[in-house]
Amino acid sequence: MSTSTDPLMLVADIGGTNTRVALARGRAVLDGTGRRYSNAEQPSLEAALRQFLSEQGGVRVHAACVAVAGPVKDGRGTLTNLDWAIDKDTLAAATGAEVTAILNDLQAQGHALGFLDPVKTPTIIPFADPNPHAAKLVINVGTGFNIAQVFDTEGGRLVPPAEAGHVTLPVRSEADLRLARFVGAAHGFASVEEVLSGRGIVQVHDWLGQEEADPSVATSAEIMSAIAQGGDSRAVRAGQVFVRTLGAVSGDLALTTLPFGGVWLVGGLARAFAPHLKTFGFVEAFRDKGRFSGFMESFGVGVVEDDNAALTGCASHLVGLLRMGHSPA
Repeated sequence: MSTSTDPLMLVADIGGTNTRVALARGRAVLDGTGRRYSNAEQPSLEAALRQFLSEQGGVRVHAACVAVAGPVKDGRGTLTNLDWAIDKDTLAAATGAEVTAILNDLQAQGHALGFLDPVKTPTIIPFADPNPHAAKLVINVGTGFNIAQVFDTEGGRLVPPAEAGHVTLPVRSEADLRLARFVGAAHGFASVEEVLSGRGIVQVHDWLGQEEADPSVATSAEIMSAIAQGGDSRAVRAGQVFVRTLGAVSGDLALTTLPFGGVWLVGGLARAFAPHLKTFGFVEAFRDKGRFSGFMESFGVGVVEDDNAALTGCASHLVGLLRMGHSPA
């Protein structure tokens, strides 16, 4: 809930290709204020933010938060796939905001949990009735792969950053080993992200082509279109490998972080695969942990399908900062 007396805030989600900006009051992103800018058409993030405020009639915002698709350290965010960086002083200068924050995009997703429309967060594995302070886990599957842990403490919500996409791809079978060797031969290292990402589904499809002596290739969009059509195709088999790998990796991460408050899959590929997760074996792979298989029933899994989740997370984070009366580094 928000009221007209809540301070006006600017929230932004900066990806490698586009920047989305909106105004917010409280945790609510204001309808009709959202704008999308092509990064290729902007000289800098600061220019995009200034253009947005100009298009909004030069409104003054009290607080501003941006979520960047890249690492954030010491109040400075750097985009992984774009030569852009921003720090809090630059953000304040561009927006005139008194309170500023810079988050990793996965941190923003974590701050959004609990404030999203349930209709846009379908359940894959049922959730228990958790302790309000139970840890949660966000897993991003999209252009890249990463995670964020979410801790609700007495002092507020904590969402530390991570770079989990670059850990070693798990190997549990001869087929897994052949896939890992295929990926490693192309990239020098078989990481999780080289399979569980947009380029990853293409690599799985290419690997199956090698396995099946079929030299045909396809883009990720073509693969996902073929999966949606169903039937017995290499694309569908690639989707099954992808989903089972996602289930196994997500289960490993659940054991590592113990998110009794739930696991949430976010990102474009997570949304695209949502209709196929159960039929392609996600649940079985998630829970297949030997003598801990029963314990894995402790963790619910959902998918975030709300396009405004990162913006909502930025707004929620600012609400917490404003309540504390300061903006931490």
